[in-house]
Amino acid sequence: MSRTSRPNSRPRWLPLAGGVLVLALLGGAAWYWGGASRDAEAAWRTAPVERGNIRVAISSTGTLSATSTVTVGSQISGQVLEVLVDYNDRVTEGQVLARIDPKTYEAQIAQGNAQVASAQASLRQAQAALANAEADYQRKAALVERQLIARSDVDLAKAALDQARAQVASAQAQIRQQAASTETTRVNLERTVIRSPVNGVVLTRSIEPGQTVAASLQAPELFTIAEDLSKMKIELSVDEADIGQVKPGQRVSFTVDAFPDRQFRGEVQQVRLAATTNNNVVTYPVVVSVDNSDGTLLPGLTVNAEIEVSRRDDVLKVSNAALRYKPADQPAAAAAPGRGPRGAGMLEDLAAFVAGMDLAPAQKSAFEADLAAARQRQEEMRKAMEASRQATPQQRPGAGGPPMMMMGGARQQQANAGGQMRQRMLERFQQDFAGFFATLQPAQREAVERELANLAGARRATVYRLEGGKPVPVMVRLGASDGSITEISGNVTEGDLLVTGERAAAR
Repeated sequence: MSRTSRPNSRPRWLPLAGGVLVLALLGGAAWYWGGASRDAEAAWRTAPVERGNIRVAISSTGTLSATSTVTVGSQISGQVLEVLVDYNDRVTEGQVLARIDPKTYEAQIAQGNAQVASAQASLRQAQAALANAEADYQRKAALVERQLIARSDVDLAKAALDQARAQVASAQAQIRQQAASTETTRVNLERTVIRSPVNGVVLTRSIEPGQTVAASLQAPELFTIAEDLSKMKIELSVDEADIGQVKPGQRVSFTVDAFPDRQFRGEVQQVRLAATTNNNVVTYPVVVSVDNSDGTLLPGLTVNAEIEVSRRDDVLKVSNAALRYKPADQPAAAAAPGRGPRGAGMLEDLAAFVAGMDLAPAQKSAFEADLAAARQRQEEMRKAMEASRQATPQQRPGAGGPPMMMMGGARQQQANAGGQMRQRMLERFQQDFAGFFATLQPAQREAVERELANLAGARRATVYRLEGGKPVPVMVRLGASDGSITEISGNVTEGDLLVTGERAAAR
């Protein structure tokens, strides 16, 4: 009996349909979980960690003026005969600026010369009398030896001789007095010609020909001369809250209303101690030197300046909103679990600083050895702290102590923690890196110690990084801030999303 073969009744499209169904299920699952992740991330407002520059500046206003300004006055009184310069004229040292009527002083000199001549005549008369008195005394002195005249006659001759000598001395003193008086008048005569004491530019002119100058009480101001307008200065008023950040040598950028589209540069030259109080606001004058070689800037212009007190290039930065965020349902004590021993983040910061130094191979080897040992000690300390956290209250050291004593000790420690903690931290780092310090030159050692002091005194804060749709606390070190953006360093990288707030649930 023969069998008749039948074709396979299973449709060929079934395997293909099964594959499509599996792919659809996988795609649906991916969409579901991706949507859930997106929904979780959408519940938070975030700010990315970016890399860039931070410039910290202090704003202030001031006035431009010449670096050296000389006020030219008059030491004598009189009528101005002529004025030889005008506003903006360039003058040289010794150049005649104005002349005052000299007739009064010329007459006084003539009178003085006459008085000197009269005194000289009196001197000659006194000298003649002196010669006669000397001769008379000599004759009588010889006669008294022979007892031809009385001793009283010799005494009278001696007195007359002394009087004649006194008359000569008096006449000589009168001559010197009259000569000095005449010389004073001659000096005043020279002062009738007003000359420029410096090379510069005339800023102001306060006199006109025919005007009378009165210098009885104080020297009147006739001209104001700017010695050199290629070098100018700005006097800024800086608030007492910001003056501690201002140091000589810092860069200053400023604008003036006369040239609104142009920005000028300067440099802090001096921070003066003469504070000014106005309406209970204390400000300090800060002098800024400005190069005005092209002559664009003019004295008296009002400037709006920014003093660059700090600048950080190519650093990680984030919006200050991320630093202010704290979860509402998380206690402050648990803000940063597992943060490790104090100063743990300083090792990475110190390593980054040392990597930028120009060190010899032996110095690098010494630092790497000390760094590895320090990391090992901090890892052991971290494990000990983790074990302490997991221990029961009875197993923790000092758990049975009196609560009030613990609270009092905590307050005492908090009161003295700042400076003491930083000092202990610096001493510990110097001990941990003693081998590395021994290889450094004095300048290198000073640079490392200065960086350690900066790291120990740096502020730290807890931020919350978004991981898997949930905020995770991370301890970071804060650096420079311009008021809206702050430099951060630590266990964060460029592109991380830090939580700045929570979004309201959609209804």
